Amino acid sequence: MKILRGTPVTALVLLVLVGAVSFLAAREFLAMRVPDVVVPAPGYETHLLSEWEPSLKGTPADTPVYIQAGSEPGGTVLVMGGTHPNEPSSSLTAVLFLERARVNRGRLVVIPFANIMGFSHNDPQEASPQRLHFTLADGSVRTFKYGSRATNPIHAWPAPDVYIHPQSGQELSGKEKSNLNRAHPGTPDGDLTSRLAYGLRQLIVKEKIDLAFDLHEASPEYPVVNAMVAHERSMELAAMVVMELEGAGIPMRLEPSPKNLRGLTHREWGDFTETMPILLETANPSQGRLRGRTDEDLVLTGRDKCYTKAAALGRLFVPYDGSQSIELRVARHTATVKTFLDMLGLFDEAKEVDVEGIPTYEELLGQGYGAFLTPLPLKDASPGSQG
Repeated sequence: MKILRGTPVTALVLLVLVGAVSFLAAREFLAMRVPDVVVPAPGYETHLLSEWEPSLKGTPADTPVYIQAGSEPGGTVLVMGGTHPNEPSSSLTAVLFLERARVNRGRLVVIPFANIMGFSHNDPQEASPQRLHFTLADGSVRTFKYGSRATNPIHAWPAPDVYIHPQSGQELSGKEKSNLNRAHPGTPDGDLTSRLAYGLRQLIVKEKIDLAFDLHEASPEYPVVNAMVAHERSMELAAMVVMELEGAGIPMRLEPSPKNLRGLTHREWGDFTETMPILLETANPSQGRLRGRTDEDLVLTGRDKCYTKAAALGRLFVPYDGSQSIELRVARHTATVKTFLDMLGLFDEAKEVDVEGIPTYEELLGQGYGAFLTPLPLKDASPGSQG
């Protein structure tokens, strides 16, 4: 048998290349498990969700909770992002309220990374970016992870063929077991995603949250987009806010929470707690099935020629002029939450929550999201420490 000369050298070179690629891939994979660094504004107290549900202590589901109280009594409002970590305007809006808010009256509770387990991985076969980059006013750069819609399978194994919602018996695809927004109101002895949902319910009950936001994004071809979904308890206040937003030139659809669609915050928080729940949806082309390449540019700008064509054919439920930027999406969430805060005191004077420091819709569109982020302390300024 003839042996080709140079074969051992070629094999060695290939082994070295494979090892180098594996090392780099493993480093990126493990870096997804490092939490993003945030810089809470003065006045915030930092907690963990396990303080309200002890079974979460020491688990990957235990997520930070930030609370700021004003000098005057009032209501309590929850702003929660990151239910689905691949819907970035949700967590980025919550981060904005965390880093900019000054509470004068009442209390503001912020959870930027609700399903923190979902930020530790990407959806398989979607070729999603791992991080989003923002340039700040001082020229520094901060990054935030682009995660998955679902709890990391490491923490949610095994997935059943059929997921049965415990309280209603509703049957869904087995993969929905890992979807936090199908797990509410949660159970204290269930799987980790269900216990996370139960912990959020315990927080709402024990802190007597008056108004609770769950922030989301959806594809432009989805009917409930650029919309709010309100439980019947929230409907009167939501209608007041929609009229204010329309008057400000921000179109907003108002949808009632379906009573037969179970496991979602706008239904279960309203049924199992005393809060007024609101779910918000912005239009994000990187969420849709009509999109082309799913890279950071698509997530940040919303530019996609496939969606331009779909808009021309009348297939979308939102106006689309070739873009749907992260600034627009965060601005819509921010303006909506701020309008709710402004109207809450008119709806019930005892529940007034007065918050300053949040950029306006026009400021976000004009200056960009990064202009309102706080520079990281030097010890957290290296790319690795930003997660």
